[in-house]
Amino acid sequence: QQTMPDFASHYAIPNEYYEKYGIRKYGFHGTSHHFVTLATAEFLGKKPEELKLITCHLGNGSSIAAVKYGKVYDTTMGLTPLAGLVMGTRCGNLDPAVVLTLVRLGMTADEIDTLLNKQSGLLGVGGINSGDMRDIVNNSAKGIKSAQLALDMWAHRAVLFIGGYAALIGGADAIVFTGGIGENSFPAREKIVSQLGSLGCILDKEANNTRRGPCYISTPESKVAAIIMPTDEELMIAKETFAVVTAK
Repeated sequence: QQTMPDFASHYAIPNEYYEKYGIRKYGFHGTSHHFVTLATAEFLGKKPEELKLITCHLGNGSSIAAVKYGKVYDTTMGLTPLAGLVMGTRCGNLDPAVVLTLVRLGMTADEIDTLLNKQSGLLGVGGINSGDMRDIVNNSAKGIKSAQLALDMWAHRAVLFIGGYAALIGGADAIVFTGGIGENSFPAREKIVSQLGSLGCILDKEANNTRRGPCYISTPESKVAAIIMPTDEELMIAKETFAVVTAK
């Protein structure tokens, strides 16, 4: 269900492009964000309508959503899954004039599409011929500067959105990590959560390094919890399908 307000989902281009062509922010990973919202509420012993969450679906494709009282307020992906975070092979947000510059350099629309969707992100920056976070983390630890840069850029963009979304929804009860990276890469999670102290979210390094979700990876004193919550998109789809076919 689309719950983003118009001021979050519309682009600042003439309204006719939305009205005629449907050009707007749609967002993706909605099933996953919905599942972990419900699962986190159950984990915390509260109703979704009582919580303000920032859900981070981090994998080869990644997105973050601000979920205010059970409804998505904003999300990082846009018209397509290319927008927002630095991903395995996708660039995420960039100045639109970069695309115009590439056109003027002689690239076709298809070539630019391939560059930004399949040759950028961790793969393009990391310099190790891999967009896999495990390879980025391992090579960063070895001192490979391009891999370190890729990891730093990845975390920088995530922290930027988490902080912004916390401001938009008036603070957060929890920051939730899910997806292949979010659930399994403790160095990647640490890279993000270690920068969230100003929000009142303090990393428990031992918990982050050793526990698997559902679990807390923030200290008990943290004002904002950090939680690992495994996603199950297939189960969410099955539940939603059952609700539709049994509705009277």
